[in-house]
Amino acid sequence: MTDRTIPTVRLGREGPEVGIQGLGCMGMSFAYGPSDAEESRATLERALEQGVTLYDTADAYGAGENERFLAPFFKAHRDEVTVATKFALSIPPDDPTRRVIRNDPPYIRQAVEDSLKRLGIDVIDLYYMHRRDPEVPIEETVGVMAELVREGKVKHLGLSEVTAAELRAAHAVHPIAAVQSEWSLFSRDIERQVVPAAAGLGVALVAYSPLGRGFLTGSFASADDLTAGDFRRQHPRFTGENAAANAALLDRIREVAGRHGASLGQIALAWVHHRQTLHGLPVVPIPGTRRPGRVDENTAAARIALTEEDLAALEPIAARVAGDRYADMTFTSAGRE
Repeated sequence: MTDRTIPTVRLGREGPEVGIQGLGCMGMSFAYGPSDAEESRATLERALEQGVTLYDTADAYGAGENERFLAPFFKAHRDEVTVATKFALSIPPDDPTRRVIRNDPPYIRQAVEDSLKRLGIDVIDLYYMHRRDPEVPIEETVGVMAELVREGKVKHLGLSEVTAAELRAAHAVHPIAAVQSEWSLFSRDIERQVVPAAAGLGVALVAYSPLGRGFLTGSFASADDLTAGDFRRQHPRFTGENAAANAALLDRIREVAGRHGASLGQIALAWVHHRQTLHGLPVVPIPGTRRPGRVDENTAAARIALTEEDLAALEPIAARVAGDRYADMTFTSAGRE
């Protein structure tokens, strides 16, 4: 391992070994406004150079377009990367505020075939249930996912935004390698029940939006700073008085960043990395970016050791955040616990 390469960690007791920081690829073709395809491709390559091996996508990102975009990169580096994608969530093109969730067996079987085709691979390394449909027993959903493992279409299973009870029920059917949930200085609701359950079962936690969808980097202060097509304009934390209150919370992060000669984003990521030590489970944040330089900045955060003074300064932030992380929290673990 060179000074510029991050170490690795295993997802779950029998899951894949990956770099301790992954890459969220959604924004390369969905949700965060216009992107430059050439720069995004350069970002993928730079991430691999830095030791990032877990690449996260989903069939819902641009109605499959994100999977198609990533396919050439995966083909060129198939033995070096861990491909993670998801099923269960679709977003109607005519209404980006709406969510359709399906966990039924016929849908899952069609979804995996579609993802394999778009990705151009023979097997998905880590296959997530993206969101939970409470009308379908979790045992039934994971039972079908387990069949996909036995059939050689999927290697390892993951769940996203599940409660502690749902995780335990699923793990009893088939080992779960990772739970993916939002976790950051702004979003800590999973620490109450989900994180202890994952630690007890030996399940890794893959933290999405560890930079608070960019808010924690200080690069913008409200939804007004975002492009018209950016889906963050729908999120309560980015609008009106909430945005102003949350922007003020960044001052504490700036103080810590100043002590380390680091950026705000690096301190936010270093805090997420520290959760592994604090909670006793593998934690892999998957910050999303479309710029190679941001990859260098983000992976460098894995080498920042926060002091007790730093952690104490950052501790109160989450409790003071204004607004929920989604307008409709019923799709999250916190909305069902």
